[in-house]
Amino acid sequence: MVMSRAAIRYAKAILETAVSSGNAAKVNDDMSSIVASVAGSAELSEFLSSPIISSEVKMSALKEVFAAVQSETNSLFRLLQENKRFEILADVAMQFNAQFDEMNGVELAKVTTAFPITADLQNKVLAKIATISDKKITIENIVDPSIIGGFILRIGDKQYNASVANRLQELRREFSN
Repeated sequence: MVMSRAAIRYAKAILETAVSSGNAAKVNDDMSSIVASVAGSAELSEFLSSPIISSEVKMSALKEVFAAVQSETNSLFRLLQENKRFEILADVAMQFNAQFDEMNGVELAKVTTAFPITADLQNKVLAKIATISDKKITIENIVDPSIIGGFILRIGDKQYNASVANRLQELRREFSN
C-alpha cells in the first residue's frame, strides 16, 4: 500500500506529540482501533471519503464512534477537519502504527500459509525468527490456499519462500531447460 506523504507527516506529528506527553502506547491503541474500524466497515470508509458530506458532520460522527480516544487522537481529528482531509484518516493511523513499532524496535513478519496458523506453529516461527533478527517480531498470518503447502515468510524487504507452489514452479523450470 502506498502511503501519501501527507499521511506520513500527520502520523509523525501525532507520534511526536504522543511521545512528548508520554501517551504514545494509548494513542497507538486508538490508531489500531481506527484502522480496524475503517477496514471493517465499507460504509465508514465511504463516509470519510465522501466529498458531499461536510467535515462538521464527519467530525461529529468520529467523536461518537471513537468517543473514548486520547486527546492526541482528537487533535488529529480536529486537524483533519481544518484541512478537510478525513479521507486519509486510515492511512494516517496505519502509518502511526508503523512508526510506533519502528520506534520501539518491533518489526512485522508476514507469514503466508495455505491454512490459518496455529498458536504452536506461531511460537515455532517466532523462535526461528529470533535467531535471524534482533528486533521484537509480531506475526501477521495471511492465508492463501494457492501456495498449496509450506509457507512464505516476509520480514521487511527479505522474503523466504518455502511454499509447495514455489517448489513446483522451480521443478517446472528445471524440466523445461
